[in-house]
Amino acid sequence: MPLFGRYSDGVVATPREVVLALDQSLARPELIIADRESYDEIDRWPVDKVFSLPAHQSELRVGLEGRPAGARLVFSGAEPVKVAHSIFPELHRYRRKEAGRQFRILGVSTLALVSVVVAYIVGVPLIANRVTAVLPPQWEASLGEAAEGQIRQIIGAEGGFTVCDSDPQSLANRAISRFTAAVMKDTDSPFDARITVVKSEVPNAFALPGGSSFYFSALLKETQSADEFAGIVAHELGHVVHRHGMEGLIASSATGLLVGFVLGDMTNISVAAAIGATLIDSRFSRDAEREADRFAAEAAVRLGFDATALATLLERVAGDSQMSQSLAFLSTHPLTAERRLALEATAANVPAVPPAPVFSDAEWQAIRTMCDGVVASQASEVYMAPSLRVQPVPSN
Repeated sequence: MPLFGRYSDGVVATPREVVLALDQSLARPELIIADRESYDEIDRWPVDKVFSLPAHQSELRVGLEGRPAGARLVFSGAEPVKVAHSIFPELHRYRRKEAGRQFRILGVSTLALVSVVVAYIVGVPLIANRVTAVLPPQWEASLGEAAEGQIRQIIGAEGGFTVCDSDPQSLANRAISRFTAAVMKDTDSPFDARITVVKSEVPNAFALPGGSSFYFSALLKETQSADEFAGIVAHELGHVVHRHGMEGLIASSATGLLVGFVLGDMTNISVAAAIGATLIDSRFSRDAEREADRFAAEAAVRLGFDATALATLLERVAGDSQMSQSLAFLSTHPLTAERRLALEATAANVPAVPPAPVFSDAEWQAIRTMCDGVVASQASEVYMAPSLRVQPVPSN
């Protein structure tokens, strides 16, 4: 009984009805494929190069090594399938070989992924720290200015960036500058640290590369004591001293390259790579937060303010249901039991009676009210970019 099947060469879409015969006169037997009506030979397939393809239960589909992906023979019915299996004794061996190849690929991919993870855990923080240490401070300062220009345009009303009190000689700004200088004393930081209080409805505070830090009015509104304000400011200055902003940028870039390598996207512009870099870098950020906490706690011991006030403020903001939908500060400054315990341990070293409060009552009153009545359209100064000051339009 002749063996019939359907043949596709992988080039022409329409399959052909064929009749098949086995040529065993050769050292390597070949399957002769001929047109079913004319019996003209169409093709020859070496039987030891044939492999199985996914098919319905009542069919057998096979392909040939070295041919296009669409090249195949299809056998339908129990008897033709049985005969075809007898012609292709290597099908099962090839299937096992292919399964082994897939397992090897999976194993290599798993090892590669593990290597990338290990490289991130061990290598990225080390690389970021080492590169930051040798990076000229001027470069970091220039990068910080560029970042500040973008931030000034992004946040605030109508694309502006509103400073609550632009007078450097005001009581509040002089007090903040004095405290900043006291915290930064003997740190050998190459940067001119600056704290700017800005109008924003988001409770946040952050430091940029190069020395510039910002305290948002929504967070200031939640700040109930001078020590809480001092704790947050000292924490952000800790980021400046340890150059965490620059380390974070380098770490994010390195992480993006690693994730892009795994995803096969070395341009690092895929959405998946961006998401992966963000998720992975949260661990690096927590390490930086702990280091900034230590710096703030050491400043508290030296200057005589309550080191635990920082944790008290964070807990208060986290517990405020009205603020919970926009806890930008807590999302980047996660408060953990470990961090509070560390701050409490440091607070034990603070003198019971500090030599002098970090801010006088008048200074703290000036600081806590410096954003009162300030709105974006009527601010004393609105910044749109570094070195570009736009005078406010007088209200009617």
